[in-house]
Amino acid sequence: MRSRRRVATVTVLLALVLCALPGVASAHPALPADASCPFGTAPGPPVDESEVLKPGQPEPTPLPIPDPPIGGAALGACGDVVGDGAPPAPAVGVVSYVLADLDSGQVLAARNPHARLRPASLMKTLTGLLVARQLPLDETITGTQEDADQEGTRVGIGPGGQYTIRQVFDSMMIASGNDAAHALAVRLTGSVPATVDLMNTTARELGALDTRAATPSGLDGPGMQTSAYDLASIFRVAMREAPFAQAVATTRIPFPGYGTNPPFEVVNDNKLLTSGYQGYLGGKTGFTDDARHTFIGAAERNGRRLVVVLMHGEQRPTPMYQQAAALLDHGFALPDVRGVGTLTDGPAPGDGPQVSVVPETGGGDAGPAPSSGATSSSWGTPLLLIAVVAGVGGLVALRSGRR
Repeated sequence: MRSRRRVATVTVLLALVLCALPGVASAHPALPADASCPFGTAPGPPVDESEVLKPGQPEPTPLPIPDPPIGGAALGACGDVVGDGAPPAPAVGVVSYVLADLDSGQVLAARNPHARLRPASLMKTLTGLLVARQLPLDETITGTQEDADQEGTRVGIGPGGQYTIRQVFDSMMIASGNDAAHALAVRLTGSVPATVDLMNTTARELGALDTRAATPSGLDGPGMQTSAYDLASIFRVAMREAPFAQAVATTRIPFPGYGTNPPFEVVNDNKLLTSGYQGYLGGKTGFTDDARHTFIGAAERNGRRLVVVLMHGEQRPTPMYQQAAALLDHGFALPDVRGVGTLTDGPAPGDGPQVSVVPETGGGDAGPAPSSGATSSSWGTPLLLIAVVAGVGGLVALRSGRR
């Protein structure tokens, strides 16, 4: 059920090393405006043909960059940031992450939180928010061949199959069904393009200004991008909707068959849930060749709820769910320290406090520097970077599926 493509890894690994280089935990500001900030304005070029424009489809316009950064000045950092007096977060091998309080929205630690990256199936959190808000879950819908023909991971919806919206919604969130996302998108507005427009309107209303959906499933498409900051914010809002919170915490459900195909069971693929992580509330996994591995997870301990988002990572040497667990453990162990910013749930600039916008000029530009109240990692020396480039230059391509 998954297509497989050869993927060049040199650029990916170099970006991971750039963002994960150890630094000195001090009051140094983030990189100056003329220094390199990977993915500060847009994702890098695709590694396959998933973002080729269809005939007549316009080229996506660059998304503007809010100035100051949404959520607080410190969240404009390109490297690692933690609150005053807080210990460094554990090392993780991802380009970007955000660790935040799910209730207050306080950001406890982050790395390049506004980096604009491809979300893979984490985009289903935005689709799921709309479903939880707008659709009657007990209504029955009929599967179509177009649902069944969706690329990547599919639950098993078939033409003529009869499903409740609750069953389709749950299967989208727990098993990342792209066929389920397609069926729900059509039910939401009558067409996939109209639902994508609704997703983008909703993101702007929430103040998630790094986000542009191209598909309801998270499969890569022209202009697709978001950030760890935006996804943490969207997930926080979605968790206020009982159907969404229930879906991401569900381990398995029975699912109807169609035609001569018998019913079967859909099982959650989120190992942080199935491994029994203490207090785990649920989340979402994702992968495409362009996005690499992505992850959202939330947990509760002693009345405190935290969420972590990881973007553009790999499963080796440490699986993504274990990297997420390490950051969550770190957050629960933190004393009552001041955070580095706050998640957004709206309004977007123009509807509330006025924020000037810096036009986007292309990938690789630096984001705004944080205030001196946060700490930022060093980026290492030029000699180390030369060694890294030389070391990764000979790596072979990997093969992997899309979800």
